[in-house]
Amino acid sequence: MFENTFVQIGIILGLAVIGGGIAQRLRQPLIVAFIAVGILLGPSVSGMVAHSSEVELFARLGIALLLFIVGLKLDLHIIRTVGPVALASGLGQVVFTSVIGYLIAITLGMAPVTALYVAVALTFSSTIIIVKLLTDKREVDSLHGRIAVGFLIVQDIVVVLVMIGLTAFGQGGDDVDLGWEALQVLVKGAFMLVAVALLMRYVLPKVLHRLAHSSELLMLFAIAWAVLGAVAGDALGFSREVGAFLAGVSIASTPYREQVAARLVSLRDFLLLFFFIELGATLNLSSLGAQVGSAIVLSVFVLVGNPLIVMAIMGVMGYRKRTGFLAGLTVAQISEFSLILAALGLSLGHLEQETVGLITLVGLITISVSTYMILYSHAIYERLAPWLTLFERRVPHRELDAPFDIKEGVDILLVGLGRYGAALAANLRDRGCRLLVVDFDPTTVLKHDRDGYYVHYGDAEDPEFVATLPLEHTRWVVSTVRDQTINRMLLHGLKQSNYPGRVAIATSSERHAQDLRDAGVDLVLIPYADAAKEASEWLLSELDGSVAPETGRAL
Repeated sequence: MFENTFVQIGIILGLAVIGGGIAQRLRQPLIVAFIAVGILLGPSVSGMVAHSSEVELFARLGIALLLFIVGLKLDLHIIRTVGPVALASGLGQVVFTSVIGYLIAITLGMAPVTALYVAVALTFSSTIIIVKLLTDKREVDSLHGRIAVGFLIVQDIVVVLVMIGLTAFGQGGDDVDLGWEALQVLVKGAFMLVAVALLMRYVLPKVLHRLAHSSELLMLFAIAWAVLGAVAGDALGFSREVGAFLAGVSIASTPYREQVAARLVSLRDFLLLFFFIELGATLNLSSLGAQVGSAIVLSVFVLVGNPLIVMAIMGVMGYRKRTGFLAGLTVAQISEFSLILAALGLSLGHLEQETVGLITLVGLITISVSTYMILYSHAIYERLAPWLTLFERRVPHRELDAPFDIKEGVDILLVGLGRYGAALAANLRDRGCRLLVVDFDPTTVLKHDRDGYYVHYGDAEDPEFVATLPLEHTRWVVSTVRDQTINRMLLHGLKQSNYPGRVAIATSSERHAQDLRDAGVDLVLIPYADAAKEASEWLLSELDGSVAPETGRAL
């Protein structure tokens, strides 16, 4: 509609702001609002961004940065930790969803080849959307978040193999040797992994050390590295997502990853806006009317069946029902790859336009609904928890590697091992305190376990986890997590468990401090205010020529 690209981008951004503002006022997810704006701008309504190469370019860059930042947070020992469950969950979900989806499609009256395409399309979940939602909720570093990212990457690799197989099947096997194609994929994959390992070991640490003298140059390198990784993944026959993810992993073990990740977040969010606009713009609504009934049946299967499959697999592997539920919700939608797969089937003559419309409508329904499910996952879990015991072993050993058995009691149970929590834990241990520490970040748990702490992985928002703690032997429960929602849930869990001891909670403001006191908290910690008070005491004691408080050192 607009020949001037600059004007077109300006209109898109303006409408995105308006749509996002309306969604925020109505307390709706921004992703759904941006997809709706994309539909408004797409061929079904205004046709403004149909086949816009500029929007597509920005979208691809956003995807590369998103997966690059995810890779930055997953160094090698974390991958080893979640690798087995990610592989089992990813492959298991693909197999079960394909089989059950095929039977449902046949029941709906589809031909075998059409049913195969539809079933395979239902198996793949959107890595981009899920990672964005988990990042916004600050759960991408949690155990269920890392497992989810792991099996989503597995799905991305599987979809490449599936599309090779369908292409060979579509060409009757005359021009394409399926075995040879699969062997090529394996060789290319091995080459890519070896190249990444060599770069991690011999090249990237030295390069980053030199570039780190200029933060601007370091950021430019990070962006270039993310895009080049995506290009390499695409060139080798894998997805751009896999390539960008591995590019992030390649520098995840360096000391610069936090700085890089923090400074790329705003650019990532800006560019991802165009992905959601493009996703909405590519939805052709004209062919969807006759497919509503079948789309609802298939959408219900994706929204309910896929999470149940993941929960069952993770339950068998020894994870808690809560971890399985939160990870399972991330597969409750189909992905952009499903739409690409449908387009492939149409180009090969395997599918009719009506089937492509059906898969598109399932995508629209499941992406929209699952966004709400993931955003409100904790509240949904609280409602469904009594009926989910079936998906948990009597002893979920994967999350109980060091069972609590402290007969002599615990002085302090410390929740949260961020900078403040870790420093507090170190001081308490140095003073001979019998300390039990808890954190939801597997990396932090592993680090402190190696440092000799009695440490356990857990989420303070989970009342069932709180109930497993040795509360009857604990004198103080101290939370250094300054998220008031988490602290309210922790207090609720302690109350449910009839905890007899005392509670201390950290907060960042006096207003929240008063709310905590009103809730019955025995001691409220305000780190910055407390540190300022202690510093002032030191300074005043120096002016008086006295002795520094607590240390006994003359000043």
